[in-house]
Amino acid sequence: MFIRFVVAVLMLLTGISVYAYFVGYRVDEDVSLLSVGMPTDTTLLIRRGEYLTRAGNCFGCHTVKGGPAYAGGRILRSEYGNFVSPNITPDRVTGIGNWTSDDFWRALHFGKAKDGRLLYPAFPYPNYTQISRADAEAMFAFLKTIPAISQKNQDHELRFPYNQRSLLVFWRAMYFKPAVFAEDKTKSPEWNRGAYLVQGLGHCSACHSQRNIFGANEGVNDLSGGELPQIQWYAPSLLHTNEAHLLNWTQNEAATLLKTGVNRKSVMSGPMAEVVFDSLQYLTDADISAISTYLQAIPVTKADTISALDQALTVSDSSEQTKKQMMQQGAVLYRTHCMDCHGTEGESVASVYPALKANPGLQMSSIATPLRIILAGGFAPATQLNPRPYSMPPFGPILSDSEVAILLSYIRNSWGNKAAFVTAAEVNHYRTVPMD
Repeated sequence: MFIRFVVAVLMLLTGISVYAYFVGYRVDEDVSLLSVGMPTDTTLLIRRGEYLTRAGNCFGCHTVKGGPAYAGGRILRSEYGNFVSPNITPDRVTGIGNWTSDDFWRALHFGKAKDGRLLYPAFPYPNYTQISRADAEAMFAFLKTIPAISQKNQDHELRFPYNQRSLLVFWRAMYFKPAVFAEDKTKSPEWNRGAYLVQGLGHCSACHSQRNIFGANEGVNDLSGGELPQIQWYAPSLLHTNEAHLLNWTQNEAATLLKTGVNRKSVMSGPMAEVVFDSLQYLTDADISAISTYLQAIPVTKADTISALDQALTVSDSSEQTKKQMMQQGAVLYRTHCMDCHGTEGESVASVYPALKANPGLQMSSIATPLRIILAGGFAPATQLNPRPYSMPPFGPILSDSEVAILLSYIRNSWGNKAAFVTAAEVNHYRTVPMD
């Protein structure tokens, strides 16, 4: 009944647009008209394709930890169920060995598989559609050269109605249109290169944005921050100065963080540490600088403050005596477990341990990231320029939910920091979710 209702509503709202969409789609999808000549130097083409594939982090999603590269099978958890990445090695039965460059372009640009199936946007084709045809040709040339792995693809495990692939017709009519990256002639070449990488290949909006009930965000420029619900991490806003806008750092600090996972003020952990390890560390200094330039030029906004209702439901509105007791207990826990590395005033050690004082990541309304790091540990990526990073051990096994809540509340309200206090119930929620 529900699925019929959804279909009926979407047909009513989008009947005309669906028709226009498919008329245009059949014309645009004549990929042979968009083909480009192959460079004469095949070796250079393949090397370029390897670089672009790394920039798009294809390895990160299409490789199981410890498994063969690009053979698929990695589970991507979401609020809609589990997506399982496919095999993209050149195996002719289970991979893309019998695909043509047109088939590959169709997947990236139009979000359609070789057999015509509509792909779920967990594969970020709403971003990849901006990849140029020349870059797609190079990526495909590289993928044809990697070892062919025979590994059968697994079906997605999605809840109803998201397991009804036919509904993607309506989703695409409302939220997706094939596009090409358009340079802004008023901006510098470096800015445009950064925009191309962030909006397209890097697909940053795939994580750094909120999604509606249909799994859609506001597009490739939506970097307003978003929860990763099933793994309980928060991808901070790249628009807000009180979250992770790169304007908080110098050009060199921003570039160093992206390239190595560590700078004087911050350390990458969780899913973003994987992105640095699998992708960003391999980018050229010029591309890292372009990304930094683009992100630092994004207009600044300020995150919404916590609502009055939410304030009424948090410990931060408890009696002054309760908060005072939590701060006293938190100080003891901090001296016992944290001070040796993070310093008496949360100043920490530059480029080794992240500062806790004046740290925006600790004062955001979302407590997902700091709680996950306290409970499960914070592990910086080992990169070429920082091969032996310092990491933080997990404290989940030795601290109770109440102790973690008190400790984090203390850190969020010391040395000039100011944020809502944390409850033991909130800690328990993050303690019980899977780590991956």
